[in-house]
Amino acid sequence: MPERRAGRVRAIYITPHAGTLPQATNRVRAAAGRGLEGDRYAAGAGTWSRHPGGGRHLTLIAQEDLDAVARDAGIRLEPAASRRNVLTEGVDLRDLVGKQFWVGTALCVGVRLCEPCAHLESTTQPGVLRAFVHRAGLRAEILRTGEIAAGDVIREA
Repeated sequence: MPERRAGRVRAIYITPHAGTLPQATNRVRAAAGRGLEGDRYAAGAGTWSRHPGGGRHLTLIAQEDLDAVARDAGIRLEPAASRRNVLTEGVDLRDLVGKQFWVGTALCVGVRLCEPCAHLESTTQPGVLRAFVHRAGLRAEILRTGEIAAGDVIREA
């Protein structure tokens, strides 16, 4: 991605337990093959940890998508309530599916879109499932261990 299209990390959210609201942190270690230290999925304790499938190391959601859903559907979802790890700005996460990219000093690969599910709607409000189709973020794997901090650049590798 050209530098002019590089995005930024606005905020980081982790929680050690499934079912609890993620809490903001300024910096986190992203461990290759595992996830974010201190987060439920790195510990294998996430809601979907027992189900097969990749893309659980790191989840990202764009502030622009949260804003679009608020504008288009009248649903205002706080970033932590989205249950995604990294709130971004200035990058279209859909463009990163199948691509390697840097988040801070962690090298990642976009696995698939993180589509909304009934679980997300059950923890937030009616209408979230429909409103967030193709706007609920990106699932990624961490390929190289690094640090992610609020304000860090997100760019293609």
